[in-house]
Amino acid sequence: MINRTMVRTRVIQTLFAHYKNPDKTYLTSRKELLKSFADTYDLYCALLDFANVLTAYAQQQLEEKIARARATHDHWTPNRRFVKNRLAQQLFDNRALRRRVEEQQLAWDSGMSAVIAIYRQLEESDFYREYMEAEECGYEQDKQLWRRIYQHLLPHSEELRDALDEMEVVLDKTNWTVDADIVLSYIIKTIKRFREDSTPDTELLPMFDTEEELAFATGLLEAALNGHARYEEQINSHLKGFDADRIAYMDRVIIETALAEITGFPQIALTVSLNEYIELAKEYSGEKSYLFVNGILNQILRDMNAEGELFKAQGLK
Repeated sequence: MINRTMVRTRVIQTLFAHYKNPDKTYLTSRKELLKSFADTYDLYCALLDFANVLTAYAQQQLEEKIARARATHDHWTPNRRFVKNRLAQQLFDNRALRRRVEEQQLAWDSGMSAVIAIYRQLEESDFYREYMEAEECGYEQDKQLWRRIYQHLLPHSEELRDALDEMEVVLDKTNWTVDADIVLSYIIKTIKRFREDSTPDTELLPMFDTEEELAFATGLLEAALNGHARYEEQINSHLKGFDADRIAYMDRVIIETALAEITGFPQIALTVSLNEYIELAKEYSGEKSYLFVNGILNQILRDMNAEGELFKAQGLK
């Protein structure tokens, strides 16, 4: 689930915090980095479990309507299609999900206002009405409903953002509101894994896309910290026409992390590394920071190549 783009982002964020606090050690920052990955995976599990929370709330509302109908002797036949949704039941039964939710105590107690609001929005949606009123409903229709909820309803819910913001504090998590959109896309991928005959042992997405991602993350953090003084010197020597004190610190951190990857991980193509960090500069720094980052990186790499210090010279102009 966590890919190299997210790893690079987390390493940059961890380094930024590290350099702003002189009391931090490598081990402290490494622990924070690993926690950030675990927090993102907890968000994935919490949002998967949202299907169970929303279903439970719908069941509660249905029971209240049944009780009112009985009290008034109203002949009303409840529609249980949503609360009997087979995909939601599979998620509830999934052992890996239940274990993670229970171990990390990923309760939606502080986010119930969002559950209520989203249920009301769901009831008003055309796709929900079509689902509930269809003459026939098979397993694929059950899956399609939840795919639409995660794909079309939740990404646009301000109530969900507010709930995740509150839950971050209550559960001591980080990046939940920031990661929500990308994690919702992972949930769509997870739903595709399920089949009508899926068992409670159906695998969810793993925390990391590959086994190498974790080693890459900790190795990149260590390489950047070990090379900090050298990278700072290289950056400062190429700041012609710039006031070193006015350069955005995030730009410095991005350049240093890029240099750590380029020089420490020669198996990654140079163009891939450069493009990734330029994109990160566009997203996490100033409006034109990517131009500065690209320019300084290219100057440093040309010098390193000329001096025989760069083993990844392919692709340099």
